[in-house]
Order: sequence, then C-alpha cells, then structure tokens
Amino acid sequence: MASRSDDSPKRSGENRLTAFLPADRLRAFADGVFAIVITLLVLELPVPEATDDLLWALLEAWPDFLAYVISFVFIGGFWITHSSITRLTEHEDGVTFRMTLVMLFFVSLLPFSTSLMVKHLVGPGSRLSVFIYGLDLLFASFMLDRIMRYLARRPELLVDGLAVDDHRPRKIGREAPERVSGRRDALHEAGRRCRISRSSRAATPAGRPGPP
Repeated sequence: MASRSDDSPKRSGENRLTAFLPADRLRAFADGVFAIVITLLVLELPVPEATDDLLWALLEAWPDFLAYVISFVFIGGFWITHSSITRLTEHEDGVTFRMTLVMLFFVSLLPFSTSLMVKHLVGPGSRLSVFIYGLDLLFASFMLDRIMRYLARRPELLVDGLAVDDHRPRKIGREAPERVSGRRDALHEAGRRCRISRSSRAATPAGRPGPP
C-alpha cells in the first residue's frame, strides 16, 4: 500500500508532462507559417514589363494590389488574434496543436485563393473564385474561434489559471459583493467628509476666512 501511495504523485506528474505540449514550439511554428504566407502573397504581385508608361502599367494591375492588401489585412488580423491567444496560454495539449494546424492549413491556402480570385475576377468563374476565397477566410476564422472557446474551458492551460469567468463581461447589478461593499464604504466616507466641511463652514463667523 505504501509503494502505491508513493508512486501516485510520480504517475500524476508523468501524466501531466505527457498531457501538456511545449507552447513555444507551437508559437514559433505558427509565426513562421504566417510570415511565409505573407511572403508568398507579395511574390504573387506582377511586375510590369519594360514600358514607356510604367505608371499606367501599374494602374492596370490594380486588382492584384487590391487583393494583396485585403489578404494582408486578414492575415495580419489572424496573427494578432493568435498572438493574443498564446499570450494567455502557458501550456498546450494535443487538441490545441491539432486545431492550430487546421487553422494554419486554411491560412496557408490564402495565397492560392487570392491568386485564383484575381485571375478570375471578371468572367464566368468570378462568383466561384470569390466564394472559394471567402470560404477560406471563414474556415480560418472559425478555427480561431474554436481555439479560444476550447481554452476558455481549460483553465489549466492558461497563464496563472485564468478562468472563463475572468474574461466574461459582468452584468450591471451583479458585481462581486466585496466590490460593491468597497464602493459603498467609499461613498459613506465621501458623505462624512462633505458633512464635516459643511458644518465647519456654518460654524465660521461671517467675514472671517474659513479653514483652507
């Protein structure tokens, strides 16, 4: 019996190590994928041939530049959101690893879907190309949302044991009792000082300056 009790903390520690995965590896991998995707986007921009009117040639390529700006903004938003999530995450597990990989899969498709939309922006395949581009963005956003919701239910993965109640907006009239009592004490103290100030002014004779 004593040997079993001695082995239980060791087994729990081993289970904890196998359940948690290194968060820094996932962050580095995700940052690398985001950087590569943005690099591939800019490589898709066309370079005009040597011509006398270079400005006009650049203006004719406005769909490519517009699609690049839109995709860059979306990818930047995905990266900022993922960075905010990992800032609150101390550990990762197999589920967050897999969901992040699925999210990065759709993010890595953005250079292809962007190029497809630009080349078929006008013509019979315009609706399909725009639909594929929007579907790619939708799935990437959906996976980010799933990651956040999963972490909200796993406080042991968060920094300092942050729970979902710490980030849930509080409703008016349902604040913590200690916060309400603290505000009530502050109001009573302010009222007491106000009454003391009024009584001191009333006791001061006319023409004589009151206390500073």
